Amino acid sequence: MRILHFYKTAHPYSMGGIEQVIHQIARGVSKLGVQTDVLSLAPSHLTGTLETDGYLTHRARLGFQIASTPFSLSAFGHFSQLAKKADIIHYHFPWPFMDMVHIATRVNKPTVVTYHSDIIKQKHLLKLYRPLKNRFLASVDRIIATSPNYLETSKVLAKYADKVDVIPIGLDKETYPTPIPARLQYWREQFSSKFFLFVGVLRYYKGLHILIEAAKGTDYPIVIVGSGPIETELKEQVAQLGLRNIHFLGKLHDEDKIALLTLCYAVVFPSHLRSEAFGISLLEGAMYGKPMISSEIGSGTTFINIAGDTGLVIPPSDPIALRHAMQYLWEHPEHALEMGRRAEERYWKHFMADQMVKSYADLYREVLR
Repeated sequence: MRILHFYKTAHPYSMGGIEQVIHQIARGVSKLGVQTDVLSLAPSHLTGTLETDGYLTHRARLGFQIASTPFSLSAFGHFSQLAKKADIIHYHFPWPFMDMVHIATRVNKPTVVTYHSDIIKQKHLLKLYRPLKNRFLASVDRIIATSPNYLETSKVLAKYADKVDVIPIGLDKETYPTPIPARLQYWREQFSSKFFLFVGVLRYYKGLHILIEAAKGTDYPIVIVGSGPIETELKEQVAQLGLRNIHFLGKLHDEDKIALLTLCYAVVFPSHLRSEAFGISLLEGAMYGKPMISSEIGSGTTFINIAGDTGLVIPPSDPIALRHAMQYLWEHPEHALEMGRRAEERYWKHFMADQMVKSYADLYREVLR
């Protein structure tokens, strides 16, 4: 069996949540004898083919971008060639250009779509895109939601409920580096052993402006790992408020990120819009046994973080509620420790990569039949 994944970016040149999911699926099914190709776009100096963990990543030349959507003329040819060899095409939604390629090349292969998120921000462009989106989703054989929560709250998925399954995202802890003692000691010296941690790309829907507002009047150390398009305005907000307890570390190597996950007191994840469909770094917090704070946005974040059990769940866009949640964890270390223990227990029960991989392998066989 041979699978072709298609998404705009891919591991190892981009390490966002969707790229991590594709990587975990591809490397996992390769151990089961399934051949996998991943097609993505990249700048001209990064084009070509790379073998990674038992599968092939192909990079077509990135042409231009419109409204954060990358396009590529050469991708049509690359996709057609790879699709001929594949038994199943596995798409990752949303990416409007992908819909165009699918329809233009008239793929005559079984198709699976992992539905990572509704489109939230581009409301005006969505009106233009909706006919293409509806045609694309209607044409594929199966659609996968990443949590029951998102399936229950997505109006788009409700239209295709007869062909939607739920396969939660899973992570393989063994693929994460173990920090050497020197790195742990370095970060221990930078921050106390008690700090809140956020990890992720600094995007509009991550709710970091809410976290900064919540930090007013407190002295809890808050460490922010990651870079992104709103980094400058977040730093300006911190400066305007005169806050000294928020630390921007930028993008770090995996070993440093894991060192901070290992050392942190709790993970704070204030995403306030449904663009945050799951929350890979939230799941990483659970994997490392940390209590979590997240918002109820009807997405997978509340499938990972169970209110009062693995952490605290607050209303979205509510800095006062977020401040109170941080205060509660800070002042109740025994309860925070127990929440972290249950978070890790939930990871081992529901979110291991092997479980996700087996579910996709079973789905592939079912689709082929």
